[in-house]
Amino acid sequence: MQTVNDVALDLGILSLSIMTLWLYLPGFLANTFAMMWGKWLPKTGYGPWPIDGGRDWKDGNRILGDGKTWNGLIGGSITSGVLCVIIVASMGDVPTSETVEAGIFAHPLTGYEGTWFDFGSDYLSAFVLGTFLGFACLVGDSTGSFFKRRRGLKREGEISSKAPLLDTLPFAIMVFLWGQLFLGDSLLSQTELIVPMIIMIIITPILHRSFNLIGYYIGWKDVPY
Repeated sequence: MQTVNDVALDLGILSLSIMTLWLYLPGFLANTFAMMWGKWLPKTGYGPWPIDGGRDWKDGNRILGDGKTWNGLIGGSITSGVLCVIIVASMGDVPTSETVEAGIFAHPLTGYEGTWFDFGSDYLSAFVLGTFLGFACLVGDSTGSFFKRRRGLKREGEISSKAPLLDTLPFAIMVFLWGQLFLGDSLLSQTELIVPMIIMIIITPILHRSFNLIGYYIGWKDVPY
């Protein structure tokens, strides 16, 4: 019978990389969800509420800028939680150590029993896990925004400044780092995923660019980056 570790050990590096992206998909899409909340919620008359409250750093530039809002942070994190619930609901029962099978589309809750996000309900646990991954992503994204402002890269109205690495690497690094540090003995925190995580971080700028192009062409983003 396979154990949780066997899922990682039985797959090649390419398959492991795809599986890693699949497991962390709610976190990787959090930026898109946050953008939707940041763009659409104010149209209802609520927000936007900038996280930095409009305050400047000691260098005279905004701490984070208007693009980082509480409605985006909270809404994006919660939507990632909902996505994780949908994924879990579509995959059926959580595999046990006796039934777990190797595969690219592994169950996100594999090995979650006894972790801090084990609430006795698969759906509630999935919601908390997805929200956690989304929040980690958006904290990383805000970190990148902080350093963009320190370089003098500012948002012009609704148009974000262009900084490919600071727009992509911080959120990818943060979501994987938090996964390794805080997800207990679940499949998402297995050390066998570290190399695939590094690979995913390297290609994240390409993935991010692709997602942004899609968002731009369907009208969700004002710029294709």
